[in-house]
Amino acid sequence: MPDRPRVLFVTDLAYEARGRRYCDEDIFLSSRLRNDFDVALCHPLDAAALMDAFDAVVVRNSGPVLHYQKEYDAFRDQAEARGTRVYNPLSGRADMAGKQYLLDLTAAEYPVIPTIDRSQDLGSLPEAEQYVVKPKAGADSIGLRFVPQEELAGLTYGEILVQPRIDFRYEVSFYYVDDTFQYALHAPDPDRRWVLEPYRPTEADLDFARRFIDWNTLDHGIQRVDACRTQEGDLLLVELEDLNPYLSLDHVSDETREAFVTSMTASLRQFLDTSPRP
Repeated sequence: MPDRPRVLFVTDLAYEARGRRYCDEDIFLSSRLRNDFDVALCHPLDAAALMDAFDAVVVRNSGPVLHYQKEYDAFRDQAEARGTRVYNPLSGRADMAGKQYLLDLTAAEYPVIPTIDRSQDLGSLPEAEQYVVKPKAGADSIGLRFVPQEELAGLTYGEILVQPRIDFRYEVSFYYVDDTFQYALHAPDPDRRWVLEPYRPTEADLDFARRFIDWNTLDHGIQRVDACRTQEGDLLLVELEDLNPYLSLDHVSDETREAFVTSMTASLRQFLDTSPRP
């Protein structure tokens, strides 16, 4: 049998997330990838020490990196210095690089929840009953709070983002492998973000999501476009997740799940075939 590519699958199987079981998803995905690759699982804190023995590092449900920011930054620096092939590639412009993309997309007038990080830009935000304040380095709603308009001027700016609190009908997520749409899920109840149901997107929905996939310019990898449907019927981007998006594969049909595995396997193979060896 010819040598098979060796993949280091990075996951935190013990991470507890509200409404989600990261470990189940990664046990399933890694077991299926073993059909085509030699796979070993490791905790994100061990990735830098182990990655030289593998042909690629696949970062999956590794938890919010703010819990181990120093080690994650060291992993990125070492991977880039050694030419390690990391999937998703480290060139992502969205959550992988922090929350700056929300400011950039706002400035470029993309359909995104308006976002600012300077007191002098408060006047550009639409009127709202409340505003969302969250740390630039935040993830998984850590540090998020709601404040009334009269408190905005007294905030300490620099490391925070401010957005209007949107009165939305529901949230919806679009899942992609490379630039190909795979499936969509939505949360009909705004108060139960992770109670998800399959969603059949319209062409307009897919055009919306594709704008952000195109903007990010990742040739390979898994991305999730999170959006909210406003009371007026428009979609606004909430988050573009390109680091370690949870896939909610337990909420899709067997056929859709199999199709996703097939797409991810093909994407990873092509990534290895077209990326230079370290």
